[in-house]
Amino acid sequence: MRVELFAPESDTAPRHWVRHDQAFAMMLRPGSIEWGSKRSALEKFNYAAGDLALCDRHQGEWVGLMNVTHLQLGISDAALLASSDGAYGEVELRPSRKFANARLSALVAAAHAEMVAGFPSGRLFLDSVEQAMAVALVRDRAVRHRLVQMYRGGLGSARLRKIKELVQAKIEDDLSLDEMAQSVGLSTAHFARMFRKSTGETPHKFVLRQRLERAKAMLRAPDARVLDVAVACGFKTQQHFAQVFRDVCGVSPTEYRQDFIGSEDMALSLAAF
Repeated sequence: MRVELFAPESDTAPRHWVRHDQAFAMMLRPGSIEWGSKRSALEKFNYAAGDLALCDRHQGEWVGLMNVTHLQLGISDAALLASSDGAYGEVELRPSRKFANARLSALVAAAHAEMVAGFPSGRLFLDSVEQAMAVALVRDRAVRHRLVQMYRGGLGSARLRKIKELVQAKIEDDLSLDEMAQSVGLSTAHFARMFRKSTGETPHKFVLRQRLERAKAMLRAPDARVLDVAVACGFKTQQHFAQVFRDVCGVSPTEYRQDFIGSEDMALSLAAF
């Protein structure tokens, strides 16, 4: 998924843009943009923060005044196709200069927060966000609308075991949703739905939980450095690891280790009596 931040421009001369991926934008601050299929016929649209715009694809459009800070995202054909069961080639979406969708706005906000933080959560997080965006776009904006197929049951025990083995083997790596899906021979959208049905959580949350469980085990060693634990468990920075650990476990990695060592010392003292 492509994620780009655009700030207001002083140059208001109209420019012709052609996008070959499916791009849409969310306005981060109020402002305006001039759009049009012809340079001589631009229409000004005023936006509030959170408003969305779904861009024309391949045909191109003229863009003039861009007096608004906005985040533009490019959704891959693979993600759109995976969300359109039975579709082939390209998924055609209805462009719109201005529309609202609470689900998409929340997903774009998550992508923006990840970008501001320096993309610490890795590819799997962005893959999951992209897949959720693709599902929302196909459901609400597809020209040839297809109902998203519902699946009964979930992943079989053999496939779940294979996924768990893959995660454990690559827990230090930047694992992607595509890689997880391909390991069990499924499309990304089908895999994501079936995995959640089987485990009750998204692939991203599952991998995050596995990383934190390994981190807890490593932190029980009194000489383990927090930085070494963070790297060994697939976190890009010690700061991101500490933040995620505290958010999920309620304490910092250092506090967790101190509490564990303290409880062990107390147990040994009681056993001595």
